[in-house]
Amino acid sequence: MVAAVVLAAGSSRRMGQPKMLLKWGDTTVIAAIVQKVVAAQIQPICVVVGAGRMAIAEVLYEQPVQLVFNSRFQEDSMVLSLQAGLACLPDDIQAALVVLGDQPQLPVKVIQLLINVYNRSGSALIVPSYQRHRGHPWLIDRSLWGVVRNLAPSDTLRSFLNSNAEKIHYIATDLEAVIQDLDTPDDYARYRPE
Repeated sequence: MVAAVVLAAGSSRRMGQPKMLLKWGDTTVIAAIVQKVVAAQIQPICVVVGAGRMAIAEVLYEQPVQLVFNSRFQEDSMVLSLQAGLACLPDDIQAALVVLGDQPQLPVKVIQLLINVYNRSGSALIVPSYQRHRGHPWLIDRSLWGVVRNLAPSDTLRSFLNSNAEKIHYIATDLEAVIQDLDTPDDYARYRPE
């Protein structure tokens, strides 16, 4: 069984305002990506929050998610958020889809593709790519969760992927959305729906 961990605990420093709460069509950035994960029929879904956790909880109130508070969110470590998210998952979960909370433009079919490839291959790490650039979300098998638990807060998810490069099953896609996220006001202006 595959679960999802949505990383939404960042401080949004480069955006200059809480990006998870920015308007995205008729909803917000965080609600849009959560709705895509729900549409892919993944359960459970753990959303890791930090900065703005009460406002995010209000936005996601009716969604079938579990909120997990990263008490060390001010350290701006995605590793700490992933560790918190994996810790909230039940023992019967075999893999976790690691989703960026600021990737609302991601098509549901990418999520479904990753899960289908995992179910067929059982690969330990499955990562989409666009024009040979690694993207998100990615899927991590439980066999590597211990490695994630042992990462230091100063480590990065990129360094985790680099140190496990031989285990990565890349899925080439023509969808640029896998390498797009919302870090700056320019990103938001470029990607947001009209």
